[in-house]
Amino acid sequence: MPRSPTPPADAPRDSYGIADLAREFDITPRAIRFYEDQGILQPRRTGASGLTRVYAARDRTRLKLLLRGKRLGLTLQQVRELIDMYESPKDAAAQAASFLAVLAQHRAALEQQREDIAVTLAEISTHEAECRRLLDTPAPARRTRSKP
Repeated sequence: MPRSPTPPADAPRDSYGIADLAREFDITPRAIRFYEDQGILQPRRTGASGLTRVYAARDRTRLKLLLRGKRLGLTLQQVRELIDMYESPKDAAAQAASFLAVLAQHRAALEQQREDIAVTLAEISTHEAECRRLLDTPAPARRTRSKP
């Protein structure tokens, strides 16, 4: 009897173990458990003691969105709100407008950081120039003490 073809490793599945998600997204199981503690992921518990976590495709998608938000520099709270907003059956235009507002706020914070960094770098350059000038200036003749 012919065997059915094995699905590709990256094909969507119905469930995932913690090791599967950790490997796929190159994060630690501890990070996944942290996101679970924060209420972002909600795995099903299986096994006699209920210690085995089984993550649904929904959890995988939420984790993927969470990591994208982190790469953008959003806070965990901002990412959670955006993910929750997209899961609710609301108006897509309102959701997009909300996301734009979050991005604008984040952009403004980054622009301020860039400005602060530029000011700090200018101060460092000034101090470096002053130190170089002092090092290049001949030292005044030092008086030597004669021993009695």
